[in-house]
Amino acid sequence: MFRKLLNTIGLGVAPAARAAIRGNPPHAPYGGESSNSIYNLLFCDDVASFKPKLDAKVAPWQATLFAEPMDFSAFESIASDASQDSRARYLAYSLLRGDDRPVRDKILLGVIVEVGLPDGLDVLAAYSDGGVRYINKTGKLAILESVTDIRPLVQEVLDAAQPVVARTGPWPGARLAPPRAGNTRISFLVSDGIYFGQGPTAHMQKESMAAPLIQKATALLQAVVALSIEVQTPSRRLS
Repeated sequence: MFRKLLNTIGLGVAPAARAAIRGNPPHAPYGGESSNSIYNLLFCDDVASFKPKLDAKVAPWQATLFAEPMDFSAFESIASDASQDSRARYLAYSLLRGDDRPVRDKILLGVIVEVGLPDGLDVLAAYSDGGVRYINKTGKLAILESVTDIRPLVQEVLDAAQPVVARTGPWPGARLAPPRAGNTRISFLVSDGIYFGQGPTAHMQKESMAAPLIQKATALLQAVVALSIEVQTPSRRLS
């Protein structure tokens, strides 16, 4: 099932201006605005949502991606730089594709696992720069950036995703609503677009391509939860 659903091949993003490269529409699976905002940002399909707010500190990649006029050679530099934030690289690739410029395909930048539960949605995102985001079904957040303790587990998730990416292609449409209870969706942020596969969770856990990836993602999730609990323990609270 997973292999069949992932075999959809199409265009990543149609030629468009920067502002038109958007998720359509943003989704709200949680009760809190901040959790929904973080959820939608995971997929990097709305370039405008990464534009710095007034009076906010501007990261160098933001200054480059939102400069006027658009500098596509600078976008290419960000996209090809493995030391950059993975999401910034994906945004740069999206802008290049949006101008109908060629990009290298099959460069995996992130994996997002969504599990629909009877009482909410669990989401784990792992990026090639080592960053991890976890949104619990209650909407509680854990955001980790290149934490040494979990970096090997992040890499194992990415390694397990590579065979899937190698055999599939980008989804041509807008991002779908979150999976319903009893279903799992795995999305892949790739240089040539967003790929995904989904199905009943029980089937996905047994499918030859999905099962190894789900196992690695589960191990990463357990480490993230354990680390979050440790940080919040009064004796180990960070000042």
